[in-house]
Amino acid sequence: MQYRIDPKTGKPVSLLGFGGMRFHKSQTEMERQIRYAVDQGVNFFDTAYIYSGSEAALGKAFEKDGLRARVNLCTKLPHYLVKKREDLDRYFNTQLERLKTDHVEYYMIHMLPSLQSWKWLCDLGIVEWVEEKQAEGKMGQFGFSFHGTAPAFLELIDAYDWDFCMIQYNYYDINYQAGRQGLRYAAERGIPVVVMEPLRGGMLVNKLPKDVSALWASAPGGRSAAEWALRWVFDHPEVLTTLSGMGTMEMVEENVRVAASHEPGTLTREEFALFDQARERIRATLKVDCTACGYCMPCPRGVDIPTCLSSLNDTILIGRWRSQTFYVATTEGHNASRCNRCGLCEPLCPQGVPIRETLGQVVRFLERPPYKVMRWVARRRLRTEKE
Repeated sequence: MQYRIDPKTGKPVSLLGFGGMRFHKSQTEMERQIRYAVDQGVNFFDTAYIYSGSEAALGKAFEKDGLRARVNLCTKLPHYLVKKREDLDRYFNTQLERLKTDHVEYYMIHMLPSLQSWKWLCDLGIVEWVEEKQAEGKMGQFGFSFHGTAPAFLELIDAYDWDFCMIQYNYYDINYQAGRQGLRYAAERGIPVVVMEPLRGGMLVNKLPKDVSALWASAPGGRSAAEWALRWVFDHPEVLTTLSGMGTMEMVEENVRVAASHEPGTLTREEFALFDQARERIRATLKVDCTACGYCMPCPRGVDIPTCLSSLNDTILIGRWRSQTFYVATTEGHNASRCNRCGLCEPLCPQGVPIRETLGQVVRFLERPPYKVMRWVARRRLRTEKE
């Protein structure tokens, strides 16, 4: 395992971090993967208050075999739920209880969007609260995760003496949100950067246009699309650790192998040219920038927004007929036409997707006459199976 030194603590952090947002597996299987990752040198695990079941699952996993002493735990304050100072303790104590620990090495404000939001938290007394928790030994490094514009990120970086920050960064999102400008700006100020979404929610692996998949398949080295994407992020010396939401043991094994072998600054000019080609080909095909993070959920009308938006991209990636088939199978009772355009979802979207407008596109593309016939057939088949 390659390690980067946290300049604020002087301690090594594994180049690969284990992201806990997308835990969709049994506790036994999750623990098997975590134990393997730790044994291979992964020592940074990330979760958040709103990641359903994630903190509790990690807490249960790390109380076994002395694993807790071998890792850095990172979780996040849901500042958007905070109304008063007492809420800071309430959420933090709940998180420690879920994680079955008396401290976390890294703690951050989840999705801090702007300087205005930070000032509101300061007025609430968060700086004094953090210093209190750090003095008690309950909190180590303090930072924030970010989904917003580059100018807002630069303002936040200069607003406080942060211990670290987290941004979305991958070979497709070079100039998106904080982007490369934000990465370098933070690094210049000695602030470690944790990278999330290196595979863009799996899009840079499982939902690539066919010509991009062919590009990686024909590239020298015999690397998978996932390995190419990870190596691009690993190549940046400014990155402290890169989070990957690994769902299978095969993913863990591959990502550990790549993180153990890639030194920063070793990609060649020819390899960077491949990334440029892939980026432009993807940009030319996709209809909507959605990472399926789920922050827009739940919808009061029951719309499965991430699945609907993903289905719209599928019309390009796998064809309209197949995407419509999957759309019928996965959105029954939660389809896009249920949207009443209330707009509650849009301020929550880290990617800034115009969700209402895009759901309208989903209806136009995927709820055409064949959709109604396919849905009728699916419902009839379901009734038959129940009988």
